[in-house]
Amino acid sequence: MIYLKTEEELEWMRLANHLVGKTQGELAKHIQPGVTTLQLDKIAEEFIRDNGAIPAFLGYNGFPNSLCTSVNEQVVHGIPSAKTVLQEGDIVSIDCGTILNGFVGDSAYTFCVGEIDTKVKRLLKITKEALYLGIQQAIEGRRVGDISFAVQTYCESNGYSVVRELVGHGIGREMHEDPEVPNYGRRGQGPLLRSGMCICIEPMINIGGRSVVFEQDGWTVRTKDRKCSAHFEHCIAIRPEGPQILSSFEFLDEVLGNNVI
Repeated sequence: MIYLKTEEELEWMRLANHLVGKTQGELAKHIQPGVTTLQLDKIAEEFIRDNGAIPAFLGYNGFPNSLCTSVNEQVVHGIPSAKTVLQEGDIVSIDCGTILNGFVGDSAYTFCVGEIDTKVKRLLKITKEALYLGIQQAIEGRRVGDISFAVQTYCESNGYSVVRELVGHGIGREMHEDPEVPNYGRRGQGPLLRSGMCICIEPMINIGGRSVVFEQDGWTVRTKDRKCSAHFEHCIAIRPEGPQILSSFEFLDEVLGNNVI
């Protein structure tokens, strides 16, 4: 069932997602060679709790941490670890969620660790651009497939592949609500977009083939060919005047400055 949010509920959603953006901005200060993904996880949990919220991912279906930290060929759901030390030239997707006043915020961004290969930087650029192209299609009266088609065609036309096994989702009082929002599909297909819907659009795009492997830890998903994958995510609301982005990259942009993708 798709739940349409009231004006009051949309404001709570905005606040929860605003905090996710602030958390990502705080993490951006610490992403550098030599830091472990577990250190980043602890920074995020402390920041979220200090701001009156709780980490949405911690304990979700048994997930052991507050962040998903996915490095290089890891697509999503990487588990933070003291053994995973970021190296110069890595990329790391950080997916972060908060629960504030009973509503969930969710957003992801793929960070560069120092200087990265130009081919990988282009992957990140195209994936992020695809996110905003998908958002442009999130208009009342259109279909989920219009979002999916925009993401898929843009990424594939630039030589990249789209992960099929993992998709975006509705969001509200629960992390995952209806509808699913795939990154591939046909225009005019799928659920109707209605004012009050909140969805997460999150392209997961590979530099190589689209096949993925689910690791034995029960969470981490990586590319089968072990080539890099990028992941960007915004939470948005469908509104009569057009899509409203509830999450924000503004805070991390301020930290990254000229290094922002």
